[in-house]
Parts: sequence; structure tokens; C-alpha cells
Amino acid sequence: MYQVDAFAERAFQGNPAAVLILEDWLSHDVMQAIANENNLAETAFARPDGEGWDLRWFTPVHEVDFCGHATLATAHVLAAEHNVPGDMAFATRVGELRVSQRQGAYQLDLPCFPPQPLGGKLIQALQEIFPLGPVSGFRNFENLFVELADEASVRSFVPDLLRIGTLHPLGLVITAPGRAHDFVSRYFVPGAGIPEDPVTGSTHATLVPYWSEKLGKTHLSAFQCSQRGGHLLCAC
Repeated sequence: MYQVDAFAERAFQGNPAAVLILEDWLSHDVMQAIANENNLAETAFARPDGEGWDLRWFTPVHEVDFCGHATLATAHVLAAEHNVPGDMAFATRVGELRVSQRQGAYQLDLPCFPPQPLGGKLIQALQEIFPLGPVSGFRNFENLFVELADEASVRSFVPDLLRIGTLHPLGLVITAPGRAHDFVSRYFVPGAGIPEDPVTGSTHATLVPYWSEKLGKTHLSAFQCSQRGGHLLCAC
């Protein structure tokens, strides 16, 4: 088992993920127990499948449909420890994810999940979490997104994790225009055993198309301003 800091330029930054490369799946209960014991945002399990790989991800609480940072971590383990060359394809619950090795870095190809409007109950729930009101709100299949006024509001936000936990199975993303980057964000998923995720790939499958349309740009610089922090170069 390996532990990899994804979206990081040095150790102890970015988002740590555990990675296990298997010949075949362990039982669901055993994989969940390993993830619970690791107590990281995600533990990834991969097995060979023809010329590609099957990939599954577990939080400390349950299996999830989509995770970006643990996909990058898995690709790094395969390249650095198992001598897998070139591009890699991963079969997942959200379709095929591809990771390319480019000039000493990794490029992650994610599906696009465009922003969707909120329903009435979700709007009311967000009003309770943000009594001063967000700039706007939207959702995708697994998360709620709230745009705040500016980067300072994102950085200073103090989450009410008990209230945010009532949104489960949805997580909560807050975002705003950035000062040194096109946009910033933070991500809270207490219902999945993740109070705050340090750096998240999957949320950018919706954040990038949202900010791309809003800013009129196809290439964006993003920063997830958690305590560990992480910089993402994004293209839409």
C-alpha cells in the first residue's frame, strides 16, 4: 500500500490518498475496512483489465462514484513503482478516466458535469448555512456549489459541519473569483467522513465549465485554499 500526496509539488501538501494495486478485488467489506483504518479522504483500489485498469475509491465511510486526486495518485504509483509507461485508462463508475504523463507531470482527463439549477428544498438548506446569502448556487449529481463574493469570504468561511452533514449524500463546494488565480474553492463532505477535502479533482469537473463560461476563458488557474492547499491548471 502506498500513500501519495496528489496535486502537490512537495511532501505534506496537496491531498493524500492511499493506493493498493491488486490482482483482483478484495471483498467490499475488507476494502471499506482498509479505507476506514487509513482515515484518509480516499483509498484507491486498482486491478488490471486488459490494457487498462479498473479503479474504485473508498472514503472512511463508503465507496464513492468519482474521485480525481486518488486517480492521479494511482497513476503515479503505476508509473513510479510498477513501471507502467505512457498514458493510462481507468474504468470507473463515471466512465473512463485517462491520465497522461507530460513533462514530469500528470494530466487528468475528466468528464464534464455542467452546473444544474437547484431545487426549492436545497435553496432553503443553503439559506440556513449562508444567512447573508450566496452570490449564486448550483449543483451536479453529487455536490452543491455556492459562489461567494470574493476569495476572502472563501478563506474565512467557518463551516457548520453538523448542518452541512444534513445535506448528505451531497457535499458542499464554496467558490469565488481568485486574486492570484482565476478562481478558488473549498470542499466539505462531513457525511462521507471528510470534514474538509484538501484538494479535489472531481469538483473541478463542474467548477471549470462554470468559471469558463463566466470568465470567457478556456484555460484557467485554480487554487483550493484548504490548509494544505493545491494549485490546478485546468482546460475546458
